[in-house]
Amino acid sequence: METVSSTNKQPIPGPENKKPKLEKVESISPWTEAYWQLRKNKLAILGIIIITFFILVALIAPLLTTYAYDKINAGPRLTAPSAEFWFGTDDLGRDTFTRIVYGARISLIVGFFAVTGALFFGTLLGIIAGFFGRWVDMLISRIFDIMLAFPSILLAIAIVAILGPSLQNALIAIAIVNIPIFGRLVRSKVISIRQEEYIMAAKAQGMKNGRILFHHVLPNSVAPIIVQATLSFGTAILEAAALGFLGLGAQAPQPEWGKMLSDSRQYIQSAPWLVLFPGISIMLVVLGFNMIGDGLRDALDPKMKS
Repeated sequence: METVSSTNKQPIPGPENKKPKLEKVESISPWTEAYWQLRKNKLAILGIIIITFFILVALIAPLLTTYAYDKINAGPRLTAPSAEFWFGTDDLGRDTFTRIVYGARISLIVGFFAVTGALFFGTLLGIIAGFFGRWVDMLISRIFDIMLAFPSILLAIAIVAILGPSLQNALIAIAIVNIPIFGRLVRSKVISIRQEEYIMAAKAQGMKNGRILFHHVLPNSVAPIIVQATLSFGTAILEAAALGFLGLGAQAPQPEWGKMLSDSRQYIQSAPWLVLFPGISIMLVVLGFNMIGDGLRDALDPKMKS
């Protein structure tokens, strides 16, 4: 009699023999997901490249130039771009390329400190107004409404006119006019968060308001603040250039791009390069920050994700 080996027995296929395959699901943090979303945005990457380029130019400015930015008669007056003077010279014989390079420092510094100041005070006031509500919210909101009733550049001009024309006062004015933008944004976000269950649970546990604000409310409001701060960089640089053009910002011989436009507007026909290069620099920096801001908005806002 032949015996059948047990190893040759094949199990009869059936639903009872099928074992479900369990797939391992990896949790991805929202910030990691936002990072990968941002990497897919070509315009945002282009904006990062533009801003990185100008930051590097500002950092290594002394290595890129031969002359001092305030050196008069470095070459003949109103010289067209050439191998010696890449961007030509201005009406005082100063090297325009040198002044453009050093002007990147001023514009980026003004944008950074103006946005940082507006972000700090606007976020603080917005959190207080949105979290406590009642008369505190009413008072702060009315202040924001009054400030937003004026065009930002006119309000900045008024502030600089009171404080006196200088780069530092222009920086302060730009920071002040941007405070209500951050304040209104944070206030609306806090109002939507303060009724969440985890906030109510924290209050029920006896957690103090300060701890709730800085450990629960603020971290959940970071995403829109980052987007607005990036967009405000370009706005601040544009406002600084406008104040410089009006003579209320940086003063001579500081190589601020808006001031350079103001000084060279009378030579727009005879020496157009004096207007062209500062204008292109302002446009590129503002465009770069706007593209980064749009990319961050798409990456951090769940409604905008594909």
